[in-house]
Order: sequence, then structure tokens, then C-alpha cells
Amino acid sequence: MEKLMWVRLVTIFLVLFGRVSNIAIAQNTNAAFPAVLAFGDSIFDTGNNNNLLTASKCNFPPYGKDFYGGRATGRFGNGRVLSDLITSALGVKDTLPAFLNPALTAQDLPTGVCFASGGSGWDDLTANVQGGVLTMGTQLRYFEQYITKLRAVVGTEKAADIISKALFIISAGNNDVAFAHSFTIRHLLPFNVYGGQLVGASQNFLKSLYQLGARHVWVLSTLPLGCLPAARSITGPLRLCVDLENILATQFNGWLANGLASLKSSLPDYDLRFVDVYTPMLRLIQNPLAAGFVNVWNGCCGTGTFEMGPACNVFTFQCPSDASYFFWDVAHPSERAYKATIAQLFHAQNYDLTSYNISQTIHPLNVSNLIF
Repeated sequence: MEKLMWVRLVTIFLVLFGRVSNIAIAQNTNAAFPAVLAFGDSIFDTGNNNNLLTASKCNFPPYGKDFYGGRATGRFGNGRVLSDLITSALGVKDTLPAFLNPALTAQDLPTGVCFASGGSGWDDLTANVQGGVLTMGTQLRYFEQYITKLRAVVGTEKAADIISKALFIISAGNNDVAFAHSFTIRHLLPFNVYGGQLVGASQNFLKSLYQLGARHVWVLSTLPLGCLPAARSITGPLRLCVDLENILATQFNGWLANGLASLKSSLPDYDLRFVDVYTPMLRLIQNPLAAGFVNVWNGCCGTGTFEMGPACNVFTFQCPSDASYFFWDVAHPSERAYKATIAQLFHAQNYDLTSYNISQTIHPLNVSNLIF
């Protein structure tokens, strides 16, 4: 257990570092979902943390080196992040703008925005101990502001229609499991008790979304936390995954899935889905060559053993090819890793991977080489 505590300590230390008729709505008109709305943590954050009083931000090079124009936008990676790619694969638009982006326009609103904040979690304490990180409750309040702004753009009736047909995506729990349960007062709770509290918080959040008009929600599992490069750094030169950390993540994911099923049974018109990203990511990590990855144990930035946030900067050595690395830094997958995950995720949701939007999103990935 002492070893696991050190794994978590190193990991969190690194992680910290008009009317519609008059407006041209950005992209989308033929997508199955008219909009995507994202909540949660750094897996989805597209720049909301940029102007917050927190160290959990990355709006500087080399972050964003493979994003459009090579710009560091506050996304926790080398290019587009998972929320962008889901939005793109669904044919809504190529990227999902951050709600707190000062450059956000009225044209962006009808097709969706991102409320996620790097470092957040189901537990408010997880965000609060990191300074200005947005709690899930704060993200919900920003969503309420979004509804008001959307109504001003498209009218009340159209706004309600967009929200009822939009896809809501949520990634939370990673920081609760990897950090809060060990390094805050939450460590006094047995993990099953804390996990139950997290599931309860998720259910309350999802009920609030339902009351605000949401009807289609995907809730993601955690990542395989024990296989992050930060965790591997504690295991010695072999850089193995930390099994105990993965066991805790797996336990929480199971409780979360059951909690969602219970909530869905009480709201039959709620299209509420648990989306497993743990399994496809672990499958890719365990079979890297099939997907074209040559390194799954280090981050591309620097030595790949501790660099993230300010430690990953313009003076830091970069790997020769980030496309061959599963992880960009020690806590976040690369854009190509996200693309490979998207392929598996959409396959599990019975989408046709050869459809135009999905194939363009995951290009140049060859899905025939993936193990499903």
C-alpha cells in the first residue's frame, strides 16, 4: 500500500503541473446529434483552465504542437483531445470549443461547447484542493448560463430541442481515484465507501442534467490509471503497470456502471450509457505494435518519466515521433492514442468505422490492424 501511495503522489504532482435565421451555425446540420456538450476533467478539457487560478493548465508549447496551426490552446495533449474527436466522429464539428474561451462566438453555441476542467472529478474536494479548477457543480452552473445564451441565439423552443437531442459526454473519476482518496481527508474512508459517494455524486449530477433537458448521455470510465507513465515511474527500470491502481480503477468503473444502470431504470426515456475506455486503452497498451505504437510506457515529452505541465516546455526534448507514442506526457494519451481509442469506442457502440466522419476523424489509422 505504501508503494501505491507513492505512485499516486508522483502522479498527482505531475498532473497539477441575434436569431438563428441571421446566424451561420458552425458545421453540423446532418449529424445524428445536433450538438455535443462535454463535462469533466483533462481528458475532455479544451481550454477552460487557461484563465483559472490553478497550476493545472497547459496553454503553452509544446502542447498543441499537432493541433491546427501548432497552437497551444489549453488542451492536455499534442493535438485534439477525446472530446474533440468524439465530436468530429459524430459529424458535428472538428473541435469542441471551451465555454470559457473569450473568443467563443454565438455561432459556436448551437453545436455545443466544452465545460470540462483539467483536475476535476465527481468529488468537489478533488477540484477545490487544486485552486481554481471547476467542480462538476460549477460546470453545471456554466451549462445553465449556456442555456440562457443559446435561447438568445436560437429562441427558447429551438434551444430546448437542441438540448434534448444533443449528446452529453462526461469524463470524471480519474482524479478522485488516483488523487483524492490518498492525499486528502478522503483517505480516511474505505475505498468502497468513497466509491459509493462518487457514484452518488454522479447520479445527482446526471439527475440535474435530466432536469435541464438532457436525454442522451455517455459517461466514460476511468483510464487504466496504473499504466500511466507517471505510475510506471515508481516500478523501476521495467516500468510495469501498477496492478493495484488498475484494480481500484476497475472496481470504481464497475460501481459507476451499476449506478448508471440503476438511474436509467428509474428514468426510462433517459438514454444513459456507460462507455468503457479503460478496456480499449488497456488492450492497446498490451498490444501496442498492432496499432503502430512502439512506446506505451513513457510520455513523448522529455524523458517521459515525470514531465507534464510546466516541466514539459519548449526547452524539453521531444520524442522523434509522437505518433508512435501512446502517451504525450506522463498522464495524458497522444492524439493518435485517442484516435485508436475512438475506433474501439465507436465499434463497441455499433457505429460503422468506415463511415465518412469516423474514418476521417481517425485517419490515418488503419482500423483493420486493431484488436477488438
